[in-house]
Amino acid sequence: MNEVKEALRNIEQNYKLFLQQQFTFIGALQRTRENARDMTRPVASVSQVQSYMDHHCNNSTDRRILNMFLNICNDLSKLCHKLETVHSGNNITNGILERCKLLLSHSNDLSTMRAKYPHDVVNHLSCDEAKNRYGGVVSLIPIVLDCMKEWVTHTEKLYKASGGSAISEKRAPQDAPARAAVSQTPPAVHPEAQTSTINKDNVQVQGSKHVQKKNLNDTENHSGKLKGPWKPPGRHA
Repeated sequence: MNEVKEALRNIEQNYKLFLQQQFTFIGALQRTRENARDMTRPVASVSQVQSYMDHHCNNSTDRRILNMFLNICNDLSKLCHKLETVHSGNNITNGILERCKLLLSHSNDLSTMRAKYPHDVVNHLSCDEAKNRYGGVVSLIPIVLDCMKEWVTHTEKLYKASGGSAISEKRAPQDAPARAAVSQTPPAVHPEAQTSTINKDNVQVQGSKHVQKKNLNDTENHSGKLKGPWKPPGRHA
């Protein structure tokens, strides 16, 4: 969003320089229209200004100011498309962007467009110029700038309203598997505890062997096998 604001400020600065030369701009349009023998219709589109500069401009001053106007319109178009990638927006912000793209379209008819207060660009024209020739073309840039400022205002409200909760909701699903894995991990066994367990098992095994051996001896004694040396049967003294 900061990058968008910076780009918008730069365009506004360029427009302020252009605005100081509005009379030069109108003079350039007048001369190129005469060269094109196109004095009956108003300057009603960006493509018309482009055509005047490309084919009917005879001096560097007129070319410079016409090119300045076209460059500002081009920068606004690029920024307009950039705004679409910054935030998905809602019906209000998307509607503002669509209006900006329509206004900046090279074929869009600007003849009935008029910038209102606090803009005074139309007031600097004569009645005939404002009504029949240049009222629309001088109103284009200030109206689009106002629309883009409105987009920034609405988008910042959306960020403030949903930024914190949106972040927490995005993080929760990512953290859940980690928490589940931790809960399923068996507790670690200390090495000393493992050694003690092994020793106990050895004692139990050895004890069971001793018991088995003792039981075997008892079985042999009960079965008639006597301890000590064997003596032959006979008379006893």
